[in-house]
Amino acid sequence: MSNPSSSWVAQFNPGDRVEIRPRDVGFRGSWYAGTVVRREAKNTNRYVVEYDQLYADESGEKLLQETLDWVQLRPPPPPPEKKVQFKFEDEVEAFYSDGWWEGAIIAEHSGGKFAVFLRGFDEQIVLEEKDLRLPVQWVKGKWEPRFEQVQREKENSNFSKEVMKFTQGMQVEVLTDEDGLKGAWFAATIIEPSGEDKYLIGYKTLRNDDDTEFLREVIRACNIRPCPPEIIVVDGFKVWDAVDAYYNEGWWVGVIAKVLINSNYEVNFIEYDEKTTFNQADLRPHQDWLNGKWVVP
Repeated sequence: MSNPSSSWVAQFNPGDRVEIRPRDVGFRGSWYAGTVVRREAKNTNRYVVEYDQLYADESGEKLLQETLDWVQLRPPPPPPEKKVQFKFEDEVEAFYSDGWWEGAIIAEHSGGKFAVFLRGFDEQIVLEEKDLRLPVQWVKGKWEPRFEQVQREKENSNFSKEVMKFTQGMQVEVLTDEDGLKGAWFAATIIEPSGEDKYLIGYKTLRNDDDTEFLREVIRACNIRPCPPEIIVVDGFKVWDAVDAYYNEGWWVGVIAKVLINSNYEVNFIEYDEKTTFNQADLRPHQDWLNGKWVVP
């Protein structure tokens, strides 16, 4: 990754405890505990790391080591300042399969347990409160408690426990589960409800296998959101800006890695360990739909 003078680059030392964002597509949206072994080479920002719980082969005798870019590493997050009261629809990280995975609480159970939808697995599991934590971001050497602030706002408001309802003909964006397209948001139209908290939608850009019509699919309500409002970018993007890039008929989340000439940018898709060049016309500021409102990271 480029290192312009205006950008910040994390520095790690051998022996540092870290959390690792694996580069394998099958681990998208997860963080795994590990240790920095060494820097790959002098004057580089890539590191050899060793996982605590992932192994190099099925025998389980040797821990897996990988060489990764610094943006795929972060220190272990600090504990929250106070006990978190998890609620329905909270965005969380859930400890599952030896790592922390992105998800959302879709139901509350007795005994301090919660049903969590894990996006990376496309499945629902029940976990205890101790296996949940609020997502936080490590940006330029500091932890940003963006989600904790949202949590406190919810605690002080009349938070509705009803899943958002969508109406026929409503223009939305959909997070698909189809292989090769996971992690991207696609424009769609609500056709009709299809069971509890599910909707039949019609994509506006994805077509069926025969290419005879636009694809239709039943999608969970938690994977549907309104179309984000337009944000006019006057002075262009800067390094580290979170963006959505229009690629393969959908919007993919990335980070500006390098500012090029003629309103072009190199975008780093951290989840896939890939970098691609886009014109500003194909980028938009990234926004998250949280608790019924749009939040800009």
